[in-house]
Parts: sequence; C-alpha cells; structure tokens
Amino acid sequence: MHRFYVDNFNGSGKVINITGSDVNHIKNVLRLKAGDVITVSDGSGTDYICKIDEILPDKIAAGIEDVTRNAAELDARITLFQGMPKSDKMEFIIQKAVELGVAEIVPIFTKRTVVKLDKGKEEKKLKRYNAIAESAAKQSGRGIIPVVKSFMSFDEALSYGENLDMNIIPYEEASGMEHAREVIGSIKGRKSIGIFIGPEGGFAKEEIEAATGMGAHCITLGNRILRTETAGLAVLSIIMFFLEE
Repeated sequence: MHRFYVDNFNGSGKVINITGSDVNHIKNVLRLKAGDVITVSDGSGTDYICKIDEILPDKIAAGIEDVTRNAAELDARITLFQGMPKSDKMEFIIQKAVELGVAEIVPIFTKRTVVKLDKGKEEKKLKRYNAIAESAAKQSGRGIIPVVKSFMSFDEALSYGENLDMNIIPYEEASGMEHAREVIGSIKGRKSIGIFIGPEGGFAKEEIEAATGMGAHCITLGNRILRTETAGLAVLSIIMFFLEE
C-alpha cells in the first residue's frame, strides 16, 4: 500500500488533506483514483488507512477508514553519528540506516575526515540527504521520517551524545567479543542509543579516549575490518534484531 506523510496532522476529523509534491505523485506518477486505499502517517508513529475521496488540482482528500499504531518503529530511538565519508557513500548509508530503524543521522567531521564543505554545500547536501531519508522511510513502511541533522564536529557530537541513555563506538583495535555481546545485551530498556562510526581511516586514538571518557562503550565487531559504509549498518542490524518484538 502506498504511504504518504502529512505534517501537523492531529488526527481530528474524518478527512486528511494531502498537499504539496505528493499531489502530483499521486495523480501523475502512481495514477491513483478516487476509491483507492492509501496509508497516511502523521510522522509520529500513527498510521491512518484512508480511501481517496477526491482528487483536486492542489490537494488529495482522503477519508479515514482505520487508525493503527505503526509497527515498524523500534522501542529505542537510535542516533547514528556518521563520520563524513568520501564520494556519495553517505547517501547509501542514510538510505540503509533508515531501512534498519535509525531515528536520526548526524554527519560528523572527525580528525581523519577528508571531505571539506562550505556552508552552501552543507545546506545543499542536507536537503538531498533528508529527501533520501523520506524516500527510504516510505519504502520501508516507517511511522516516522528520520531526520538528517546539521553537520557537527566530533566534539559537538560527543556533547549531543551525552544526552542519550547509551552510546556505542566500534573500534578496530578493541577486543573481546564477550564484552561486545554484554554491551549489546544491555540496550534493552534504553530509550535512546547513539552509534559513533568513523570515516575512512577510522577514529584517531584520542577521539576514542574522548568518547569513552564521555561514557561511550567501545566494542569490537569481530576480526574483520569493516568499511565506514558497512560498520554502522552492521551495528544497526544487530540492534534491530535484538530490539525487534
């Protein structure tokens, strides 16, 4: 079933009006008609099963048939702090991280980050990144649209992470799979979890020390060195499997 998101919808009334770019998508791309059934999400985890009543030039009016709680959201709100990678790897990471259940993604600049962006390029990329997040949310049936937040320095990301219940930082020089399993096993009941992933080249030793000093749990992901576009998705997959009811 096709999914759409409506901002500032409080669930009152019996009709939802869909406006903006989705109108063209519904009419001219999907070619939906009056009577077709769609899912409309309020962006906070509630889904409305609707039947299209009327297709107008500037809006789609859809009558509410049923209301359900979206089952795709994890119990914990997960933030991925992703070291900014080269090329278009970030777009791939955002798409897959949203599919795996992340709630927000924070691109970070670390000591070993190669990419340099001015403010204009940052704004352009953020707009692109959030469009990818929305598309991935629709495709994977998410009840929220995960947000790609503004770029942060590593220190800013650590300060942000201090407000979360728990933080995890995979590191290629960490050892002890038993410790890693214990850390992952302790996420049950946590409402917010941060995952810190370095760019190509990984984190510098002093960054790991700063993170663990903040309270982050440094873990190994096994005996293989994972690429930056693989490491975060590996952790998210483990957490998703562990938290999924």
